[in-house]
Amino acid sequence: MTSTNVLDYPLDSGQFFASVSERKDGHRIRVCQQCGVCSGICPFRNAMDFPPQRMIAALRADLLDEVLGVDTVWMCVSCHACAAVCPAEIPIAGGLMTRVKEELVLAGEVPTELQEALESSQRYGNPLGQSPRKRADWIKGLEDDVTLLPKERRPVDVLWYVGDYGSYHARVTQTSRALVGVLKALDVDIGILGPNEISDGDSQRLAGERGLFETLAEQNGRAFAKHEFGEILTADPHAFNAIRNEYPALGIDYPVRHHTQYLADRLDDLRGLFVDPIDARVAYHDPCFLGRVNGIYEEPREVLRSIPGVELIEMAHNRENTLCCGGGGGGMWLDGFQWEKSHMRLSDLRVKEAVDAGAEVLAVACPYELPRFEDSTKTVEGAEGLLVRDLAELVAESMGAVP
Repeated sequence: MTSTNVLDYPLDSGQFFASVSERKDGHRIRVCQQCGVCSGICPFRNAMDFPPQRMIAALRADLLDEVLGVDTVWMCVSCHACAAVCPAEIPIAGGLMTRVKEELVLAGEVPTELQEALESSQRYGNPLGQSPRKRADWIKGLEDDVTLLPKERRPVDVLWYVGDYGSYHARVTQTSRALVGVLKALDVDIGILGPNEISDGDSQRLAGERGLFETLAEQNGRAFAKHEFGEILTADPHAFNAIRNEYPALGIDYPVRHHTQYLADRLDDLRGLFVDPIDARVAYHDPCFLGRVNGIYEEPREVLRSIPGVELIEMAHNRENTLCCGGGGGGMWLDGFQWEKSHMRLSDLRVKEAVDAGAEVLAVACPYELPRFEDSTKTVEGAEGLLVRDLAELVAESMGAVP
């Protein structure tokens, strides 16, 4: 990546600070105490020329051109650990770091692999570059259990926003199919948008493409509006965050629950459906966007504790102190870039923690985590026997409801 041409750059540091201040709680950037806890907790701090604390100091010193002249802000995976520990409650990941990425996007300074994902999102409606016509292929054999709303227009209890990876990724579609089995057993009337669903856009937004995010969100909003349903359900914390916290500002406002919340609310029904114990020590990984960003910690644990045979254990980092899988904020599409800069995978650190805790199963609740953690089990010493399962897969297995 080349450096930004600072001679043509239109903003100075003061104007940039003002633009950050316009974001939700962004004005708090001006009360930064330079305590350094944000940089201290950042998982990629050693690979960044300007980790959060230093970036704010540079902007105060009117060194915006230097901040924008390097590419290591792309190491930020929007895990929100920095914001969680900031005593001044500055929205560092979602405000400052994302704002810097936006300027680099405008300048055309984007790593190649991320640029390909953004272009695919614009062209195909998903970062994987898959045809929209194939978005519902994963329901093959389950057509009687899932209503494809573009073909059968009728009211449903739940509009299931499946998401990109839940629709296309070979490993994650297994979770989607397992969740069908669980919802069927609970007698939930579900419908999906199929080819009319496109990427939620939240990770693209946090990777600096706010215009693309708004385009994707508005298209999803038009698709939602064509159908009658009680609420939106999703197994993707990033989609959950977008629909819950970002879409309403665009006039797209619907009740939405993450699948761990939905299942926790149906625990009384679930307990009567479990038939097979899962005799295993299970460690639950808190997804950044489910936990730190949206405060959902206990519901997934309640569901796991309800499964016969499960011994729920905690890893060293849990709840608001969780470790990131490395996939958020565009990180899902920057593995090569991150390795080049740091020679480290955040998913490896988490899998090692699971092994150290004595876990036999690493339970997850985000589609980014399944392939990332499973890849790490192949390289982390002692992780060969560690199983990675979405919470819905464990519930379905105990219910005997795996399609």
